[in-house]
Amino acid sequence: MRISHLECTRCGEHLPADRPQNTCPKDGGVLFVRYDLSAMKGKFRREDLRGRVASMWRYADVLPELAANEAPVTLGEGFTPMLASREHANVYIKDEGLNPTGSFKARGMSAAVTMARFFARQSGPKKLAVPSAGNAGGALAAYAAAAGLEAYIFMPKDVPLANRMESEYFGAHVTLVDGLISDCARMVAERKEKEGWFDVSTLKEPFRVEGKKTMGYEVAEQLDWKLPDAIIYPTGGGVGMIGMWKAFEEMEQLGWIGNDRPEKARPKMITVQAAGCAPIVKAWEAGKSVSEMWTGAETFAAGLRVPKAYGDYLILDILKKSGGAAVSATDEEIVAATRQWASVEGVFAAPEGAASLVAYQKLRASGFLREEDTVVLFNTGTGYKYLDMMDAQERASQRKMPAARNIGGIIGPY
Repeated sequence: MRISHLECTRCGEHLPADRPQNTCPKDGGVLFVRYDLSAMKGKFRREDLRGRVASMWRYADVLPELAANEAPVTLGEGFTPMLASREHANVYIKDEGLNPTGSFKARGMSAAVTMARFFARQSGPKKLAVPSAGNAGGALAAYAAAAGLEAYIFMPKDVPLANRMESEYFGAHVTLVDGLISDCARMVAERKEKEGWFDVSTLKEPFRVEGKKTMGYEVAEQLDWKLPDAIIYPTGGGVGMIGMWKAFEEMEQLGWIGNDRPEKARPKMITVQAAGCAPIVKAWEAGKSVSEMWTGAETFAAGLRVPKAYGDYLILDILKKSGGAAVSATDEEIVAATRQWASVEGVFAAPEGAASLVAYQKLRASGFLREEDTVVLFNTGTGYKYLDMMDAQERASQRKMPAARNIGGIIGPY
C-alpha cells in the first residue's frame, strides 16, 4: 500500500490509514496522508506523466491506492487550464470553474468519495454528511451519486440557488439552515453518530486535501516545473492552499523541485478573503497563529463566508513560512473584478475567484508584488452558479447609489 500512515499536523501522532478516520483523537488536529516517498524517489518521475489521463488522477502514484481493477470515483476533474492573462504580464489564471460541478471542490470530493466507497465495501459507513456554503455540497452530491452512496448536506438557507438545486437533483438529502456554515457544521457534529454518517467536512477527514493538492502538482507541471513567485488563493476553509503546500513538500521529496533550496523555492502563498468575513486576514495582521471566530459574517461570496477555518493554524503557518500575505476585498471590489475578468480575460469567475484579482491589484499597488513576478491567480469556480447572488448584489449596489439631482444647471450626485 502506497500510504504509510496518517499523521496529525498538531502533535505528530501516527494513525492507521486502513479505516475511516476524521481528526486526531488526541487533540483534534488535521490528519495528513503520508506516503513512502523516499522509496518512490527516482521510480516516479516527472516524465512518467507524459500521455497520462488529463485529470487529477494522472498523479495516481501520490494519491490513495485503490484495490486491483478498481477505478476511482471520477467525473473528469482536474488538469484545468492555466490561462495567460491578457491584461497583466507574467500573470496566469488557473480556472477551476471548468471542473465537474463547476468548482475546485470536485477534486477533494473525488478523492474523499473514492476512499469512502472503498471503506463502505469493507463494512464502513455508506452515508456521507457535509456542511457546505454551496459548492462542496454540490460536489459531494454528484460524487456520492456516482459511487452509489448517500449524501446528507446542510447548507445556509441563502445558499446560491444552483448549489441547492444541483444537490437535490443529484439525489442528496438537503437541509437548509437559518445560519452560517458554522451552524451547519454544528448540526452535522451533533447528529452524525446517531444517524451513522461519516463526516467529510473540510479538513475533518484526510482525503479531500489529497484531491486538492493536485492543484499544486498541476501548477508546477503546467509551468514546466518552474514554480511561480506567488499564488493568490481565495480562502474560506483553506484546503486548497493547504493541499498545494503539501504538494510542494512532496515534490521536493521526490526530487522534482527545489533540490538546492527546499521551501525557499516555493511560491509566496497569498490568502484573499471577503472584507465582511476575514478572520485569517485579521489574525495575520495581528501576528497570531490561530484566528478568532468572525462575528456578523456578511458577503455575497458564499464560499468566503466561513467565520473560522478548522485548519486556520495551518493556513497562517503557510503564510509565514512562504513570506506570503493576507488581503481582504469588499463585495463592491469583487463585483468590479468579476466584470473585469469577464470583459478582458473571457473568464466568468465565481465571486471568490474574482477576489484573487482584487488581491493582485492591491499587492501590485503596495509594491509587495512586482510586474516581473510570475503570479498564479486561482478562480475557484464558475460565475454561472452565482447568477442569483450576483444579480442581488448588483441591485443592492444600485440602491446604495445616491440619485442624481440637477441643481443650478450642474448634474451630479448629492
